[in-house]
Amino acid sequence: MFKFIHAADIHLDSPLHKLDLYEGAPVHLIRKATRAAFENLVTLAIDEQAAFVLISGDLYDGDWKDYNTGLYFISQMRRLRDAGISVFIIAGNHDAASKITKSLKLPEGVTILSSTTPETITLTDLQVAIHGQSFASPAITRDLSADYPPPCGGFYNIGMLHTGVSGKEGHAPYAPCTLDGLASKGYDYWALGHVHNREILKENPMIVFPGNIQGRHIRETGAKGCLLVTVSDSGTTRTEFMATDVVRWFILPVDVADAENGYEIIAHFTDGLKDLISQNPGIPLVVRTVFSGATPAHNDFISEPDRWKSEIRVAAADISSETVWIEKIKINTRVPETDISIPADGPVRELSEIIAQLRKNPEDLCRMAAAELSALAGKLPPELFTEDDPLPIADPQWLTMILDQIHPLLMQRLMKKGGEN
Repeated sequence: MFKFIHAADIHLDSPLHKLDLYEGAPVHLIRKATRAAFENLVTLAIDEQAAFVLISGDLYDGDWKDYNTGLYFISQMRRLRDAGISVFIIAGNHDAASKITKSLKLPEGVTILSSTTPETITLTDLQVAIHGQSFASPAITRDLSADYPPPCGGFYNIGMLHTGVSGKEGHAPYAPCTLDGLASKGYDYWALGHVHNREILKENPMIVFPGNIQGRHIRETGAKGCLLVTVSDSGTTRTEFMATDVVRWFILPVDVADAENGYEIIAHFTDGLKDLISQNPGIPLVVRTVFSGATPAHNDFISEPDRWKSEIRVAAADISSETVWIEKIKINTRVPETDISIPADGPVRELSEIIAQLRKNPEDLCRMAAAELSALAGKLPPELFTEDDPLPIADPQWLTMILDQIHPLLMQRLMKKGGEN
């Protein structure tokens, strides 16, 4: 029996994506998070007496600003070398041979597989064969695995590949391949990288994305880490997820449909946050809160948004002893339609029916929005459409949600204005 660590997408010293612009953000903690998570990974390998560590691409986040990133990496590799643990790495799109211009001599026991052709490394003492190929350039659009060699007879065969497989949402389709194609190679384990969500794509043979070891922004939510893989004497494979992250990102949805006032909305929020804290003990959390539901408290809540957002942040700090940072607060609540009495006929009734029709036909809503918002979109800052939380002006679900929020408010104001006239 032997064990090994399968990790990927370290993104060592990844930048903060303007996080330091947010008031109260735990900038120092997040700036050092990828290093701290990597140290946890190295400690895990030593504690578990792993035979070797696999890093399936994107060790770095592009070229180093200086040599400190490389020096830090080498210091951690020395810890593994001193523990007798070998490390095998393939370069991914972020650390392709053509992209990383700085380099330092690696310690003994650390191997970066070739970027020119598939390479096989055999560990005869373990009867293990490791096959893989690094990226030579940032954008590889051909199936690298097609040229991987046949399995070594009598060995436990591992394929290392940085890939989008047949296409994963939110990830570039680099080194595209299929599950059937990977399985047909006859390897025992495929150690994949590139996709930041942990996922077992196939169990026989085992084809796995371990996800990244540390979430860096709100699109990388939940526990992050690596896989501890145990191979029995008979060749069976067992994987166990091991968390390495030191700060964790979450989106916390809060349904406040039954809230009668702003304080009841806060109570719903604190209940949800307490559950989240209890499920993730001992680790700082970065939380985006999304309030939704048709609630009588909607008008109170949006009439003083700064006040209620401050109340939410105070409540979070209080119940978490300031180990939770509220990254963003989204208010998607609306007035209950039952609170509005629409006339049987007249222009208000006609407008209400037009809105109802648009709700039922998202394509018409998108076309109308595109016509009305295209000029405005051209005047807005480009980062509004490219940041981690882009403005989704062409998303039918988002447009329908906005329509649901506007409809009751518009009806209320028109009815009030009509009554005053």
